[in-house]
Amino acid sequence: MAITEAVENYLETILILSKKQPDVHAIDICSYLGYSRPTVSIVLKKMKEDNLVIVDSDNHITLTEKGRDVAENIYDRHNILSEFFMFLGVSHDNAVEDACKIEHDLSDETYSLLKAHYFELAGKADKKSE
Repeated sequence: MAITEAVENYLETILILSKKQPDVHAIDICSYLGYSRPTVSIVLKKMKEDNLVIVDSDNHITLTEKGRDVAENIYDRHNILSEFFMFLGVSHDNAVEDACKIEHDLSDETYSLLKAHYFELAGKADKKSE
């Protein structure tokens, strides 16, 4: 399975949920994303086959190292883009919504330069490079 926008959204959701609660289950993903259980089950099965997630005997879902790398990358993009848009004066809700729309489509080059420029303008240090 290619790492599509949909897969990135699932991985990001699992990461977010795992920060909020001790165990993540398929039903949690359904509730968070508003998807049906069969849809989530199909995608989870494919993500397991692609070594992005592990589902244990109690149906707890965890990210593999590969899955976590993708999830953290997209989550970082989401947060930085949201912050940047709010820095520009965009309302919180619109900034978050717009970040969701473009976080998957920006090239690494564009994102890297946008992030560096934002950090320079906002007087922030890049936490990942320290």
